[in-house]
Amino acid sequence: MEKNSKIYVAGHRGLVGSAILRKLKESGYENIIVMTHKELDLTNQEQTKNFFEREKPEYVFLAAAKVGGINANNIFPADFALVNLKIQNNVIEQSYKNKVKKLLFLGSSCIYPKMSPQPIKEEYLLTGKLEKTNEAYAIAKISGLKMCQFFNKQYNTNYISVMPTNLYGPNDNFDLDTSHVLPALIRKFHEAKLKNEDFVQIWGTGKPKREFLHVDDLADACVYLMNNYDGDETVNIGTGKDLTIAELSNIIKDIVGYQGKIKFDTSKPDGTPRKLLDVSRLNSLGWKYKTDLKDGIKLTYDWYKENQN
Repeated sequence: MEKNSKIYVAGHRGLVGSAILRKLKESGYENIIVMTHKELDLTNQEQTKNFFEREKPEYVFLAAAKVGGINANNIFPADFALVNLKIQNNVIEQSYKNKVKKLLFLGSSCIYPKMSPQPIKEEYLLTGKLEKTNEAYAIAKISGLKMCQFFNKQYNTNYISVMPTNLYGPNDNFDLDTSHVLPALIRKFHEAKLKNEDFVQIWGTGKPKREFLHVDDLADACVYLMNNYDGDETVNIGTGKDLTIAELSNIIKDIVGYQGKIKFDTSKPDGTPRKLLDVSRLNSLGWKYKTDLKDGIKLTYDWYKENQN
């Protein structure tokens, strides 16, 4: 990408899109297009068509998506499948029709089989059954990355797909009904500290292991790959390190400064036992993460305290 290339960041208000927008601006890219959901509904085929014909972006970061944690995915599977499929299909089709030079599609590590060997290599995709609690979202994301491959094969486009691990950072969703585990824990411990509660209750056994990447590192990797990678092969983006939910809870408890106890509600689902991405392909392309987990959580907690309303 040239510094004056016309770049469209779809989903610029979300966790990932806002980080990509920050990174592009920091890196000196000055011709960036963003549209709010009110200005452009990407699930609407006609609106998406008109936008691409009018703006003619050269590069597209497809970060727009309907996202949520185990609870939200469990309750609204049709919404998670339908909304994401509509967004992806509309943006990918219009990128082709309007001669976008390159598109980067953001998937998710939940696309991999529930019982994948660990760490998870890119080629394990579609080799086993998905985790039931986020199956709808995973199927939509698998369709998106496959659509990119199909367009590359049939129309010789240059569409790449990346699979981030669990993300966190500024602009995360801290709603306890729809958020992912790390922001939910930050909020739970913060509110328990303010209310001087005796304990914080956490879903599941605390035994599942998860990997976490600061969203600014993801954005850095996406801009790097947009400039340095062409190919059909999906690229995992992560740290290559994981920890248990219990260990994560204790780190957040210490950072927040909560003095009470932690209780695990074993009647609630754990989700996938372990999800650690193999990042050897990414590392071989010349990129590695920079933000230490404790430092990243401190930054995120500071952001939450400033922006919680």
